[in-house]
Amino acid sequence: MKRHHHWQGLAQADRGASVAMGNFDGVHLGHRSVIDLARRPGQPLGVVTFEPHPREFFAPASPPFRLMNPEARANRLARLGVDQLYELPFDAALAALTPEDFAAQVLAQGLGISHIVVGTDFRFGKGRTGGAAELAALGRDLGFDVTVAPLVETEGVEISSTAIRAALADGRPRDAAAMLGHWHRVDGEVLHGEKRGRELGFPTANMSLAGLHLPRFGVYAVKVDVLTGPQQGSYHGAASLGVRPMFGENLPNLETFIFDFKGSLYGEHLSVALVDFLRPELKFDGLPTLIAQMDADCARARQILTAL
Repeated sequence: MKRHHHWQGLAQADRGASVAMGNFDGVHLGHRSVIDLARRPGQPLGVVTFEPHPREFFAPASPPFRLMNPEARANRLARLGVDQLYELPFDAALAALTPEDFAAQVLAQGLGISHIVVGTDFRFGKGRTGGAAELAALGRDLGFDVTVAPLVETEGVEISSTAIRAALADGRPRDAAAMLGHWHRVDGEVLHGEKRGRELGFPTANMSLAGLHLPRFGVYAVKVDVLTGPQQGSYHGAASLGVRPMFGENLPNLETFIFDFKGSLYGEHLSVALVDFLRPELKFDGLPTLIAQMDADCARARQILTAL
């Protein structure tokens, strides 16, 4: 998959795709239905999205809400067979374009799209004044087809990023996964930490949660994909997500202990899937109690993951 961070001056080979357009935060089942409708024989499959998320641009002080960082979204879209990912820079200039100018300058002239799919609730252009009907009318004038995808429900409940965030905040990763169509994952680089886990006999891979919606703090059974480096592959593990109350005030992060793993992962990129919530984050009365609980957490996680 090719990632583009602009819409001007594209090579001819990168134009003319049949695309799905939206923010695609989480790439849930509703998003997948939009992407599937963009698949056309003989045409590259593309996704048009925005970075940063428009909500981050207009309300930069709002609490973190994203289910995925750009890396995780790109990884998921690549798994779905997307050929061209257009991550349009959402800035003041793009936000000021009218629906007519956006359709003409960005979609028709810049990307040269042949076909575009949007959800029924999609809005675009200055002041969010354009909708799916307006896009269809503009497409007829500008020479591209428009398909409007219906909302997707599961068991009578509309699938949405809001509902997925609620499930994760409640510590219900399996309910989130049912709406996502995949495990909720945290993707990113392994960072240097305080190395306390190594001292306790549980060396962990530390990853930032900056800018992301925070699932319930606690310990999870996880599946781990090592995406880069000599030890690429899939593993099982247990992860602590939170602020580590045993050791003072800390920024939230994800610390993953990978079962039966030896070697260094610093600087490599991981994708950690939250499978089951094991227990809330706790403050213990001493390190022996903490280590005993970690042993129990790992034993339970192994049991859960082996049964998948």
